[in-house]
Amino acid sequence: MRGRSIILDHIQGREAAALMVDGQLDDLLIDADAPRPGTVYRAIADRPVKGQGGMFLKTPDGPAFLRQVKGLSPGQPLLVQVTGYAEPGKALPVTQKLLFKSRYAIVTPGAPGFNISRSIKDEARREQLLEIAHDTMEDGALGLILRSSCAEAEGADIADDIAQTAELATRVLGDAGRDMEALAEGDGPHLLAWRDWVAPAEIVTEEGGFETRGILDAIDRARHAQVGLEGGASLYVEPTRALVAVDVNTGRDVSLAAGIKANTACAKALPRELRVRGLGGQIVLDLAPMPKKDRRSFETTLRQAFRADDIETALVGWTPLGHFELQRKRARIPLTEILR
Repeated sequence: MRGRSIILDHIQGREAAALMVDGQLDDLLIDADAPRPGTVYRAIADRPVKGQGGMFLKTPDGPAFLRQVKGLSPGQPLLVQVTGYAEPGKALPVTQKLLFKSRYAIVTPGAPGFNISRSIKDEARREQLLEIAHDTMEDGALGLILRSSCAEAEGADIADDIAQTAELATRVLGDAGRDMEALAEGDGPHLLAWRDWVAPAEIVTEEGGFETRGILDAIDRARHAQVGLEGGASLYVEPTRALVAVDVNTGRDVSLAAGIKANTACAKALPRELRVRGLGGQIVLDLAPMPKKDRRSFETTLRQAFRADDIETALVGWTPLGHFELQRKRARIPLTEILR
């Protein structure tokens, strides 16, 4: 089955969204019990952490941790935004750099100016988008980024999106309260799918779509470690308490090129497998044996694969034992923790 489909449904009573590309599960969003990334709090400064330059904060949903902060006193209120999910037993990661995201626009308080996605190359279109921005939103303390999804969108839709997003930012920033409070909730899976999966796709909203479209079967496969690759090779994705271990196996291929073929297939598949499983943190690849001269080719393929992935991932490099390490933002809760 070729093409793209977005299926909006529920699983185990949780809101969920799935993206299918050419018959394969390419992305999966499932609501969790933890505060959603993007949630904005009026938090209360609690206690500093000596030696780390950070401070613990109080929020209605438990403790949060703010890095690299100066000039805060215990008891002081401040606006912060959740940036990801906390590891078990740790505080919520938050930032004072608020961003208000929607399908076409990102409003950036404290960073004035209008900017357009670099992926929009057409100068005439860029000029049109700047006109829409200036007509819809006043220059001031709020900045604006027009996303790549604006390239083919209707001007009226873009203007409405800018206006609504700017109104939310203005309301949150203008709140005069002093007690800790949640001022804006992060987007759930259905809104995130509308916001971020902008390429043309069939939209499926009927109840039971996960079952009829094969999503439940794909989720069951994603809960297992083994992933089949091209040419009979396979990789195993196994999260531990400290890191995510990825092992590459060439299978029955015993040719001289078996290692680089399996490792290249792993590089292409890895972003999708991490997205679907909701995995982040330190990731260590135990690759199939290959000559050192092939490492650059592998790195190039891996870098290109992650370039299309929305979750911040740093390619750290090779270890003395020949493993390859990555560091990935914990933007989601692991699938196995949400669906037990």
